Amino acid sequence: MLTLLEKTERLLSVCEECLNRLPTMREEDREPDFFTEVKPYADVNHRLLDEWTEEIRMLIRNERPKYIHLHQIESLNESMKQFIVQSFYPKTGKKRFILSINSATYTLRTVLDELRSKGGEQG
Repeated sequence: MLTLLEKTERLLSVCEECLNRLPTMREEDREPDFFTEVKPYADVNHRLLDEWTEEIRMLIRNERPKYIHLHQIESLNESMKQFIVQSFYPKTGKKRFILSINSATYTLRTVLDELRSKGGEQG
């Protein structure tokens, strides 16, 4: 079972994977197979994202961190679910895609800083 800190780090690496995948898919100029490529990757990471979101909601309720807010977490969950899937498709608009990843990365790093400042012992 991953700790909240480890889940946050894993989600940061998912952002990086997505950022790197889109140019590769554009280079290859092919449509991915949804059931063998996109769905298995999305399912695993959407599940991780949902677990993480629930744990962060509890942390916000219980500890009221200064720089982490519920609306940021909800927005991150929604945008990550989108760009995880979009990263497989060459026709994805690059500007908005990159902005979404940058925003998610910023929020995840803010959470990571908060968890580390608390000793990283979160659940």
